[in-house]
Amino acid sequence: MPHDDAPAPHEEQNHYFTAPRFYCVETLCAPCGTVIAWTKFTKSEGPGNIMRFLDHVYPTFESRPSYVCVDKACVVLKNAVLNGTWRVWSLTTRFIVDSYHYINHRTTDYTCRKWCNPAPLNGSAPNLVVVENDIHGRPHYKRAFNTQACEQLNAWLGGFQNMLNRMTVINFNWTIHALLFIHTQKRKRKQKWKQKIYMTEEAADEYDREEDEGIADYGLDIDV
Repeated sequence: MPHDDAPAPHEEQNHYFTAPRFYCVETLCAPCGTVIAWTKFTKSEGPGNIMRFLDHVYPTFESRPSYVCVDKACVVLKNAVLNGTWRVWSLTTRFIVDSYHYINHRTTDYTCRKWCNPAPLNGSAPNLVVVENDIHGRPHYKRAFNTQACEQLNAWLGGFQNMLNRMTVINFNWTIHALLFIHTQKRKRKQKWKQKIYMTEEAADEYDREEDEGIADYGLDIDV
């Protein structure tokens, strides 16, 4: 399930017995990791497909978030400006790139550096940056939200790729939906634990590892 690769080239087949495959599974997550929606892209993760996915999930002004973080937000933004959809989305939402991709984009892409910065320090997006004190009481800037939530989910789903590649479409849809449901329930429990015992990030990561080892406790039985 490639996520940030170039579109797959079209290959001519000399027979008709090759099973077709979808290009990738596209997920939409809250910063805490809770899965909001998912879909399959057939040929590529192009900006047009991403915008249609967002339009489907957020059909009204009231439902749209203030920020949408996409690993290729600068490309999506350019496409939205060119086709006119940005005139509508700009009234409610700003597109930002995740922190990992921003490191690679910012030196060569002016649009990414200017409009898609996930943590600007010029005061243009105060909700994205907070001030926190270290153990010595010295203040420092910190990103307010985890912009890697979907990438972390993709890495987790990658562990099931070999199994998923051999499934029929019906079994694939059911299994992906079940896995995302399990992941979401884990995120919700993690948030509750944080609220109750003020769990540190290290303790939260250890909790995730224990959850992954105990995935069989959910009774997930998969027929390929």
